[in-house]
Amino acid sequence: MDIQTSQVGRPPSPMESLEKQLSCPICLEMFSKPVVILPCQHNLCRGCASDLYDSRNPYHYSGGIFRCPTCRFEVVLDRHGVYGLQRNLLVENIIDIYKQQQEKKDEGVESLDPPLKDKDSKEPKCKEHEEERINIYCVTCQIPTCSMCKVFGQHKDCEVSPLQAVYQSQKAELRNAVDMLAAGNSCVQAVMAQMEDTCKLIQENGDLQKRHLGESFDLLYAILEERKGQLLERITLEEGEKVATLRSLADSYKEQLQASNQLKEKVSQSMERNGAAEFLVSAKDLINQARETARGPQLQRPEPGFESMDHMTVNTEDVETVLAQMDFGLNSSDDEEGEEEEEEE
Repeated sequence: MDIQTSQVGRPPSPMESLEKQLSCPICLEMFSKPVVILPCQHNLCRGCASDLYDSRNPYHYSGGIFRCPTCRFEVVLDRHGVYGLQRNLLVENIIDIYKQQQEKKDEGVESLDPPLKDKDSKEPKCKEHEEERINIYCVTCQIPTCSMCKVFGQHKDCEVSPLQAVYQSQKAELRNAVDMLAAGNSCVQAVMAQMEDTCKLIQENGDLQKRHLGESFDLLYAILEERKGQLLERITLEEGEKVATLRSLADSYKEQLQASNQLKEKVSQSMERNGAAEFLVSAKDLINQARETARGPQLQRPEPGFESMDHMTVNTEDVETVLAQMDFGLNSSDDEEGEEEEEEE
């Protein structure tokens, strides 16, 4: 809400006009005593005049110059500084009378909010002017600021308003908003209760479906484990049969090798120990035995690829596709039946 336009439509009361005339152009609040009068006949709080003087004379030389914030008149000070300016006792007396009238008007009415001046010690200070408290509100920039920022700082061309007036206005708006929130509390609470009941129902339904899903997958696991055991048994059986066949052949080759080695050793001993006559007597028999052993029976050999077990491979691609496409809702067969029923109708 625009603070400056909120009062358009009614003329200011005499007391409001008087309060405006008794307001300092720097702090925008009623003059605080002592009040000094400048050569241009405009008034300032001595404290505001001192701050204004210090800002233009940071080294505190004797004397100094500053401009009136109302008319920009150049005020020349002597060695006493702002303490050399004459006090405006008339304005101070008018302020006293005005405050007495305000106290009589507000007598018997309890204030709900403490004055802002009682909170001066807790009010934040201006970042650009560390010694200045934030006491006015820039309507243009929508931020609180200090009097020095209005006179010399970045808000000198902005529209400002007393901080207390903006404070009261904003607080009134906030109270209206709080009242609107309070009026809708019952509706919000009812919706929250309904949502809480719905959450509990969702959790119960979710737990039920989780149990059903677990039971369904446990059944699938059981079927797969049973089928897996059957196929593993078949592989083990064929593996044992092939290994037994090869070991039997290996034993036959081993027996032939032993017989050949024994005959070879016997021939070597006969050639070394016997004389020519004795050797010739047994040589013919040894030659015949060696030839018969060399010819020997033709041993069976495993066929090429006998060791392969590729024919025991299980193709699970179709099953994997079905499992990957498994989802909630009707399956494909149910969908097809539903479509056939619709076509018949």
